[in-house]
Amino acid sequence: MAERLVHIPVMLGEAVEGLAVQAGGRYLDGTFGRGGHARAVLSRLGPDGRLLLMDRDPTAIATAQAGFAGDSRVSIRHANFSSMAEWAETAGGLDGILLDLGVSSPQLDEAARGFSFMADAPLDMRMDTTQGESAAEFLAHASEKEIADVLWNYGEERFSRKIARAIVEDRTENPITRTGQLAALIERLIGRREPGKHPATRSFQALRIRVNGELDALDQGLNAALDLLKVGGRLSIISFHSLEDRAVKLFIRDHSGRVQGSRRGPPVAAAPARLAAVGKAQFPSEEELSVNPRSRSAVLRVAEKLA
Repeated sequence: MAERLVHIPVMLGEAVEGLAVQAGGRYLDGTFGRGGHARAVLSRLGPDGRLLLMDRDPTAIATAQAGFAGDSRVSIRHANFSSMAEWAETAGGLDGILLDLGVSSPQLDEAARGFSFMADAPLDMRMDTTQGESAAEFLAHASEKEIADVLWNYGEERFSRKIARAIVEDRTENPITRTGQLAALIERLIGRREPGKHPATRSFQALRIRVNGELDALDQGLNAALDLLKVGGRLSIISFHSLEDRAVKLFIRDHSGRVQGSRRGPPVAAAPARLAAVGKAQFPSEEELSVNPRSRSAVLRVAEKLA
């Protein structure tokens, strides 16, 4: 079990290089996870550098406390990165912010967390287990339309209505409280239509995003990051599905100062440029994919704060 819970940081070199770390700079890792990226950033800081660590997962924060609390350059906060502006440590501005979005390998591998359909466990899915409702609680009270909308909007599940209808019909006598129940229900309804992909994959992703408010948190975090970054500061973000990556891509574009509009209408006056993309989107190398197959959907985007 200890070996399975080892977390391999995705695109470690590329993400940290994107920050262009300065020895005396001030950096925030808003998704500490198990600390792979944080250790790489800290190794580049001098005695006057500063590293701020955040995570919404209490287990991740316990890991951070155990491994980093003794370093005077480090501060740790249990919170969602969306609230970074509320932390007094960020008030002086930041030279770089790193976000590794989505669920981590330890969260997936620890069956009791309820993120995976590979093992039967309570259907929880909360990244912060100290607050909020679980996936099971959401499915117990949500309307058929609410469930279908979540599955479609966050998972692009073509059979969202069919799955939602079955959940609502079944829950009166057989509430969906475990991952195995939900995975079996979905497989029974739609079968294995995509080779190599479990039929519950899209639904589990959708419920996880909804339970954790991931897209709202990303929107709030991006806006806070733009305000907190110093001129020349870098934003380095790793996304794992198209909804996240599209949000990051459009955020950088919308703050780049480019004229917006369409061929059918007049151009819209551009707002002052506040961000510039640094290079193009980056993807895991073949070497990384061979070592860590879970990195296959990762996309890294880097941007720099403009004057």
